[in-house]
Amino acid sequence: MLELRPICENCKTLLPPDSTEARICSFECTFCRVCVEGILKNVCPNCGGGFVPRPIRPKNNWKDDNYLGKYPATNQHKHRQVDLQAHRQFAENIFSISPELR
Repeated sequence: MLELRPICENCKTLLPPDSTEARICSFECTFCRVCVEGILKNVCPNCGGGFVPRPIRPKNNWKDDNYLGKYPATNQHKHRQVDLQAHRQFAENIFSISPELR
């Protein structure tokens, strides 16, 4: 079950459960679209993977109690501001490789 983390790990932009700006990697590291596209160049600073838009959990109980009311988003913040110089060096050799080939 996705945690639906509430902020961008880098810039602390709020990313509520229904945000279309949230991006996650396969480990659910969570960043905003602006950081992923502009700063990170689609390279997760924690694992080197790529990012995808985070799914939005339904607000309404459409079927079998699979909704935000039963499975709420976490309120725990994970703020790990990216060291831009270190990330540039880390991502330099892999950002041009498609995430599915990394």
